[in-house]
Amino acid sequence: MSWPDLDLPTAQDVHAAAERLRGIAHRTPVLRSSTADAMLGAQVFFKCESLQRGGSFKFRGAYNALAQLSPEQRERGVLTFSAGNHAQAIALAARMLDMPALVVMPHDALSSKMAAARAYGAQVVTYDPLTEDREAISHKLSKERGMVLVPPSDHFDVIAGQGTAALELIDEVPRLDVLFVGVGGGGLLAGSLLATKDALPLCRVYGVEPEVANDGQQSLASGEIVEIALPRSTIADGARATALSPMAFDIIQQSVEGIVTASDPQLMEAMRFFAERMKIVVEPTGALALAGARHSGCDIRGTRVGIIVSGGNVDLARYARFLAD
Repeated sequence: MSWPDLDLPTAQDVHAAAERLRGIAHRTPVLRSSTADAMLGAQVFFKCESLQRGGSFKFRGAYNALAQLSPEQRERGVLTFSAGNHAQAIALAARMLDMPALVVMPHDALSSKMAAARAYGAQVVTYDPLTEDREAISHKLSKERGMVLVPPSDHFDVIAGQGTAALELIDEVPRLDVLFVGVGGGGLLAGSLLATKDALPLCRVYGVEPEVANDGQQSLASGEIVEIALPRSTIADGARATALSPMAFDIIQQSVEGIVTASDPQLMEAMRFFAERMKIVVEPTGALALAGARHSGCDIRGTRVGIIVSGGNVDLARYARFLAD
């Protein structure tokens, strides 16, 4: 199902975002692991957005969106809703651009992510995800305070900014056969598709969702956006979206190879691999792409595989429990 009234970003917008982010966002490293190569039977290239400013790829889209606001809009400030990483990214980008920020977060969001958003200078408003609608709350606050609403995925400039992670990976590894990308609201996957299909049209791009939050997989199968009940049981808190955003879905369904899933035990296994073998801290959502590449059954043996490690923001006590299980 297409959404003809949507103004969608293109690969050119991703390139423009890359110029806007030059010298601002970290050009995160692409790491290799001989153990991962042997494990997957492929040459594997890890794009480590866990080492990005704010701890995740979300900074790219947030800064790209906020940097284009007018002086009047900057004075009024920016507002968003997020369980964590986008909230932190908006808060950090707003501080860098000297503008007020307000983030609407579930009351049960990770305390470390909520504390980080506040530390970056944002005001945090909490809500009950079981009884309240975060988007309705955000639109009401935006109207009352005159703040610009920048959602996590359904935003032209956010999607274009997220695509710069894949663009950098392709610049460093120009011959990729397959790319795996974690999926929540779909912004990272949509941006990655724009960048990848422009430069490498034959590269197969897969999204990876938690098993209990496979709304994107269901949406592709049905040809329209499927909304699911709020998943409570996955450790991948950054991918607990109930539906893909319309803008992201329109891009995804045009060119994605497929969306696969990973279980919580597979995510913990991937996190342990990153910690033990690669010496990097990766949050559960950030481990989706590796877990999907390893366990989805996709035919990748003998290929060159890109893995976007999307984030590294973890509560340390929780992280220790995951590694010990």
